[in-house]
Amino acid sequence: MALNAADINKYYAMVICRCSGQTRLKIYRKLMSLLRNRFSLMDALERVRGIITDGGKKPDEPMALALLYWERGLQNGDSFSVSLEGWVPARERLMLSVGDVSNLAGALENLIKVTEGIKRMTAPLVGALAYPAFLSMAVVLIIYGIGAFMVPPMMDAAPNARWTGNAKNLVILSNWIRKYYILAFLSLPTLFALIGMTMSRWSGKSRVLVENVPPWSLYRIFVGVTWLLALAALVRAGTPVSRALLSLRHDASPYLLRRIDDALVFINNGDNIGEALTKTGLQFPDKEIIGDLRIYSEMDNFQEALDQMADEWLEDSVTGIEQKAGVLNTLAILAVSGVIAWSVMGTFEMQDQITKSMQG
Repeated sequence: MALNAADINKYYAMVICRCSGQTRLKIYRKLMSLLRNRFSLMDALERVRGIITDGGKKPDEPMALALLYWERGLQNGDSFSVSLEGWVPARERLMLSVGDVSNLAGALENLIKVTEGIKRMTAPLVGALAYPAFLSMAVVLIIYGIGAFMVPPMMDAAPNARWTGNAKNLVILSNWIRKYYILAFLSLPTLFALIGMTMSRWSGKSRVLVENVPPWSLYRIFVGVTWLLALAALVRAGTPVSRALLSLRHDASPYLLRRIDDALVFINNGDNIGEALTKTGLQFPDKEIIGDLRIYSEMDNFQEALDQMADEWLEDSVTGIEQKAGVLNTLAILAVSGVIAWSVMGTFEMQDQITKSMQG
């Protein structure tokens, strides 16, 4: 079936909407404010769309089209979260489905809080992984430059020299890098890709062995904090813990899915969330958090305690990831410096041995 101009505009708007997380947050804030001032959802959507279109002057703005289709969904009898299908990530629809009828403004507030928390975690996490990866690739480039361009002319200058020490190591490196340079350049990207795959897919109990080792420890913290923030938001909205965990299964990675499912087995047998997480033996999301959950799960103010716990862990985790990023960056810089120092020393030794071979 051929697409017409309206369909093309719609699908383009869908793509833009899904990719514009910050713009969606602004819209959610406006809707939340209007709803709390007793506007109906339809009226709130119409008013926000009027702002985006500049009073109707730009009706084809992607985000304006998004709001228009959300309105049409409501007019067709769909709930707000169902109207958003295809326009926003599944996680956002999940968060909004809790307050669809009872308290949409509160659900929007929870969604904004969780999304901003994830955003605060993402920046230091990317920094913790990207810079060391970049420096690691720099080490490979330095080694290739030394082996392919610096060492061969020196070897040609003394074809009969008997290399020893660091000079011999440089010669061996040069011969290897010129022969297997493709392997050298592919090794790190392949390693990074494998590590990336294991972070979200390696889910069994053997994963616990590396949970405190970067980068897996950083991934555990990121997933753990975002999971706890979402759980706290759902519980605050009145969702029972077991139902909240079932909801969080949607769009979860295999890593998180295994941890939720294992905990649900014990929760369905009558254990509280803290006891269930302890019995899984997976140490997720964190030993201290599990201990706190075991205590607070039996208290009357569990909702408030869970909310406070999530906020405090977010603050601690952002700081912790930044500190770990500093350590990883320092180690990567030391690695680059070490390679450069080793090559300089080896070069001096080669020059010295070339001089001796010529004198001999």
